[in-house]
Amino acid sequence: MRKLLIIGMCLASVGMLHAQTGLDKTATQIASEMMPGWNLGNTMEAAVTWGDNPAGLYNNNGGLASETAWQGTKTTQEIIDYVKSCGFKAVRIPCSWVWGHISNAQDYTIDATWMARVKQVVDYCIKDGLYVILNDHYDGGWLERNINATGSAKTKNEEVLRAIWTQIANEFKDYDEHLVFAGLNEPNVENEATVTQLVSYEQIFIDAVRDTGGNNAKRLLVVQGPSTDTEKTCNWMANKMPTDPVGNKLAIEIHFYYPWNFWGMEEDESWGSMFFYWGVGNHVSGSKHNATYGEESDIINLANRLKTTFVDKGIPVINGEYGVIWRTNISGTNESQEKHNASIKAYYKTMNIVCMERGIVPFAWDTNSTGNNQMTIINRSTKSIYNNYMMEGIKEAIEELKPTSIQYIKKEVLPCNKNTYNLSGQRVTTSSRGLHIQNGKKYIKQIPLHR
Repeated sequence: MRKLLIIGMCLASVGMLHAQTGLDKTATQIASEMMPGWNLGNTMEAAVTWGDNPAGLYNNNGGLASETAWQGTKTTQEIIDYVKSCGFKAVRIPCSWVWGHISNAQDYTIDATWMARVKQVVDYCIKDGLYVILNDHYDGGWLERNINATGSAKTKNEEVLRAIWTQIANEFKDYDEHLVFAGLNEPNVENEATVTQLVSYEQIFIDAVRDTGGNNAKRLLVVQGPSTDTEKTCNWMANKMPTDPVGNKLAIEIHFYYPWNFWGMEEDESWGSMFFYWGVGNHVSGSKHNATYGEESDIINLANRLKTTFVDKGIPVINGEYGVIWRTNISGTNESQEKHNASIKAYYKTMNIVCMERGIVPFAWDTNSTGNNQMTIINRSTKSIYNNYMMEGIKEAIEELKPTSIQYIKKEVLPCNKNTYNLSGQRVTTSSRGLHIQNGKKYIKQIPLHR
């Protein structure tokens, strides 16, 4: 009996030596725990005015009122609780800093009251065990519109980027792996020559965060592809990623608003019509509003490119925004509101399944606006589902991707050359007893008794 006890203690000690703290998780492991994600859209990135550079920048005119400038509901713990109850595992918080939240323009000091409010919203999510992506969003376009700046303008951009990310990183340096930083949002890059300058800005972001130390030394960081466009990102950034002193802690972000005719087009044009109907079985005979491109096979092909270009190389992809406008007023000959509703559900389900199966983390965009032609899933003021078709599509994807079987291994040693984890995502040895995960499959490992 004593011999068995000693053996058990030794095995436990080995398991502890190999167990991972959260900050030791790779980018791939963290990404696998973030799916699916939801955007707190039109909220912390909003502005009290539409003033862009220079009038709307480097001042403190936004204040806390900007949180409800584009939608009317202040974020609360109860709202985030509801988001979690819907099955989301992560919240992306688009955020402005330079656009109305700078208290000292000389050194680009972020307003302390605004920083505290952003921190409070982050804490709502962390309290619920959710992952958080905090970014520098459009932010008045100070950088995203000026990636190709030269001379003194470029020098100022570099100073501002370093200053704001140093402040943000210092504020959150003690947070664990559940907080993720994303340097930008949708950097406007329309040619391959500008990618080098984009990467140089992203390098400043990475270096600024890492230099603050603490948990930021190992935090997952997200960089953005050119215009967050899938094809441009695959074509131009496959071999141009910024460097990071920490291995396996970078992800790349794209946005998946596609096809345009379906997700954003609001009136028919001479060159093409709006798409009301999308996906297998949802076309309407005789309608000019059936999708003619951008359906399931196209999304699968684009996702496969992202997988082979980045995911398979240990760089997970963050689909930071996707969504479709739900049109509530479809009528007329050869038109069908029912088929449109089914198309919305099919799109959200397809997007989540295709992404999550390939290591791409999907974040639904949610505007919290009701009425006609909206991209809203959750009504935050009532803490209820506003668009059942979107939510049902996401929930069906979650359900379909749940593990359905556990393989039982009896008196066999799992291959030592495979990474083995427990249900908490901690690295364990293949000799430890219990429930293990290898390559996404669950195993019950039984250790033969020593006689």
